[in-house]
Amino acid sequence: MKTTQLQKASSWEEVCKRPSLPINELNEKVNQIIEEVKLNKDRSLISYAKLFDKADLKSIAVTKEEIELAILKVPTQLMNAIDLARKNITSFHESQRYEEKIIETAPGVFCWRKSVGIESVGLYIPGGTAPLFSTVLMLGIPAILAECKNIILCTPPNKNGEINPVILYTANLLGIKNIYKVGGAQAIAAMAYGTETIKPVSKIFGPGNQYVTKAKEIVLKDGLAIDMPAGPSEVLVIADSSCVPSFVAADLLSQAEHGYDSQVVLLTNDSTIVDKVNNEIKLQLESAPRRDVILKSLMNSKSYVCESIEDCFLISNKYAPEHLIIASKTPDNYLSLIVNAGSVFVGNLSCESAGDYASGTNHTLPTNGYAKNYSGVSLDSFVRKITFQKLNQTGIESIGPAIEVMAEAEQLFAHKNAVSIRLKSFENV
Repeated sequence: MKTTQLQKASSWEEVCKRPSLPINELNEKVNQIIEEVKLNKDRSLISYAKLFDKADLKSIAVTKEEIELAILKVPTQLMNAIDLARKNITSFHESQRYEEKIIETAPGVFCWRKSVGIESVGLYIPGGTAPLFSTVLMLGIPAILAECKNIILCTPPNKNGEINPVILYTANLLGIKNIYKVGGAQAIAAMAYGTETIKPVSKIFGPGNQYVTKAKEIVLKDGLAIDMPAGPSEVLVIADSSCVPSFVAADLLSQAEHGYDSQVVLLTNDSTIVDKVNNEIKLQLESAPRRDVILKSLMNSKSYVCESIEDCFLISNKYAPEHLIIASKTPDNYLSLIVNAGSVFVGNLSCESAGDYASGTNHTLPTNGYAKNYSGVSLDSFVRKITFQKLNQTGIESIGPAIEVMAEAEQLFAHKNAVSIRLKSFENV
């Protein structure tokens, strides 16, 4: 990782740059895919599976038999691990349930909100260089807790036209049945506009590469809801002199192995930490199975030496990382400095992998600086909150005159009359 000394705030902009494809080329390719899917539907999905996944598909729908066969291929130890993660993720997301309260805002005026699950949602599960069955848990569990009626899952097949068996096992464990062998931008288009096989959904969830992210941005313009602009994964580690360099290196490498366009950043106020971490990276890379992916990702990644630990947090807030790790023996001292981050990992023992799999928090998080204005996926992401109000005679009498005055001031006389006609009705009783 290239190391840069940061002394002036004017140089901080460089830290915030993410790797990206040429924007015009990306737009053109993704728009072409979306238009093709809208026009030719299932036929285009099968064609793209051949082109991108090298898979010859007769049908894009996963059959019951395929699910049953996949279950047999999952080791018991992995089943147990998935079940532990399922329980923790369920506990954390169940705690987010909204308690409905009826508030009497004025005498006789009652207001409340009700959470209602989005009827139809689409879950995109990446399956390229690493089939992310953990994302099935992260998206499927809150969707089920929210009581979404129709849950669709799309994930790319391998060259044999098969879905990773652990993805199928996990989906089946949660009760998700509508599973399709579709990946990339074409999956987003299929869930957005529908095909002969895939019903269109109201909201699309899930991380992905830049093609998937761009497709989500495009369908958003057509009025479809998305969870967030979640693109290539990233981590920023802030390490003080009390960090454990081998732990920091492991965290950087764990995120770098997500994909070629992932980015990892190290900020510290101690230049000796950078040297120690870089040495550890070299050592750990020697035995890394995904070494080629990591090396390409590290080309997009850098270390920065700042003048103070406070500057590290100022830069981090400007960068707004998807994952922020505080590598320190005294991490609680820094928590008040955090303003922008998707998910924070507090202390030397809190590895980012914990949030990716089993701590209970959701790993579907805003990237590319969107942590400044987006939250990660939660139970709230899968519901709409509908407001209610109920007025009795006391209620309309208590606030009606104020409404009349306000409506007349805005010259909305029909609004005023809707109140006046009710108030007059009481005069004849």
